Amino acid sequence: MAEFIKIYEENPNPKEIKRVVKILRDGGVIIYPSDTVYALGCDIKNNRAMERVAQLRGVKLEKANFSFVCEDLSNLSDYVKQIDTPTFKLLKRNLPGPYTFILPGNNNLPTVFKKKKEVGIRVPDNSITRAIVQALGNPIISTSIKDEDEVIEYTTDPELILEKWDNLVDLVIDGGYGGNIPSTVIDLTGDEAVVIREGKGSLEL
Repeated sequence: MAEFIKIYEENPNPKEIKRVVKILRDGGVIIYPSDTVYALGCDIKNNRAMERVAQLRGVKLEKANFSFVCEDLSNLSDYVKQIDTPTFKLLKRNLPGPYTFILPGNNNLPTVFKKKKEVGIRVPDNSITRAIVQALGNPIISTSIKDEDEVIEYTTDPELILEKWDNLVDLVIDGGYGGNIPSTVIDLTGDEAVVIREGKGSLEL
């Protein structure tokens, strides 16, 4: 049975955030709100938890395209090769925001992702998500939750999410109704920015 915690985005309760962080540190898998759709997440430092997330999404962990959710751009150099000034300015203009930026990964990537040459970075414009990552002290890995129903595509009601995922995850955060449009994905590994998936938000180039 998953825990169900209500957290308000306007003013996330530090006590509730602590509970979430404890679950993450203990290897838990959570469903949390973002500035786009509700997502599955776990601590980037916990391999077993990452395996669970991969299983839930039906993919092999080493092949999974999970995003690294960061509090701000200060975590970037932990996992991303040095980027040039125009790229950094582009990130700064658009983050926090509903974007996933694909960047060249460096040698500090978690062992399971060592073969990957790139990494998707997210800094969501959602104070609950950022408070969790800040309290945890490192990024969480993340992948959006999909519904089997192609018409719905993304479940937006936290109570329905709990109903469906109750026995599969350790915690569902109720941060209010979620969106149903995923993030826009932009590849920054080449000479110029390439939009791979049109989603929420209009990119400021």
